[in-house]
Amino acid sequence: MSIGVFDSGVGGLTVHHRLVDRFPQADLIYLADQANAPYGGRSGEEIVELTREGARRLFEEGCDVVVLACNTAASVALRRLQQTWLPGYRREAGRPLNILGIVVPTIEAATGLPWEHEADRLGDKVEHVDILGVFSTPATAASRVYEIEIDKRRQDVAVFSQPCPDLARMIEAGASRDELAAAIAGHVRALATRIGRPPDRAILGCTHYEIVADLFAAALPPGTPLIRQPEATADALARYFERHPEFRTGHSAVRRFLTTGEPGMQNKLVEAFWGAPLSFEAA
Repeated sequence: MSIGVFDSGVGGLTVHHRLVDRFPQADLIYLADQANAPYGGRSGEEIVELTREGARRLFEEGCDVVVLACNTAASVALRRLQQTWLPGYRREAGRPLNILGIVVPTIEAATGLPWEHEADRLGDKVEHVDILGVFSTPATAASRVYEIEIDKRRQDVAVFSQPCPDLARMIEAGASRDELAAAIAGHVRALATRIGRPPDRAILGCTHYEIVADLFAAALPPGTPLIRQPEATADALARYFERHPEFRTGHSAVRRFLTTGEPGMQNKLVEAFWGAPLSFEAA
């Protein structure tokens, strides 16, 4: 069987790339829903339906575990699919199946605490507050998932989300580095203005942004730590497979790339990130 990686577009390749490094013998199938990308400006119901169809397609291709390598899908659709759709589909399929996301590993990396941990709210005075900035799509920002879940675990971390409209679309379309640098600098300035100063740390809360992580690093004050979702997700998935040996990952190092959009070669920005030409087949 295989590990499935789902995203609205090419941003999830950053997670896929790290999973290839971590599980070199595993079979991986990547599905980009480019016909409907980006998800960031869509309604919640649309995001749930599109994510369900993406997960279904990957399960039909033989995946046992599907990783939602899309913050918008993971923030808006994951819990609902796990609770209301997956149990019935799992019974129909007659085999262990699961859908996982990248938000939980990111929050664990940001807090340094396991997901199950919740803060003891005893009213102790917080001596120092760590300012954490989250750059994300409008839909992820509107969900407030990072603010809510981090606040449950750490009272000394204040989270400020900065929606970045159109940035994922620009990356998907292969915008120039100069155009992307200008857009990212504008979002960093907007967040710093709203907070009153730059953040102490930052989460790149959209996997597309990982492709241009160096541009975020250049726009932020030198040395600002970036929490990297691909590494956090790979670490969490390795722990998950240790706890759940019933899930099979394959052992033939198969790599398939599917898209609901136009099949063929991806843009030069993706090629530069991947390190080689990358071609998709029609989903």
